[in-house]
Amino acid sequence: MSAEVITKEDLQLFRFQLINDLKQIIEESKPEEKSEWLKSGDVKKMLKVSPGTLQNLRINGQLHPKKIGGVWYYSLAEIRKLFKTNS
Repeated sequence: MSAEVITKEDLQLFRFQLINDLKQIIEESKPEEKSEWLKSGDVKKMLKVSPGTLQNLRINGQLHPKKIGGVWYYSLAEIRKLFKTNS
């Protein structure tokens, strides 16, 4: 029976592989969307619009956000619905 020698490099390589595998499992198990409500900055990035355009969407009644403590929150479902009606 021969004994195998495990080196520090072997353990380091195993550690990196294990961490990468765990990261992949975590990413795959995440729900598609993190939150049901998004802040203005997130919506602007998602829609690729300026603050003025986002304000116009509110004023025109295309989006119905909630204002809590001076921060606007937008419904992800409503944003998706806006995409479906405009495409």
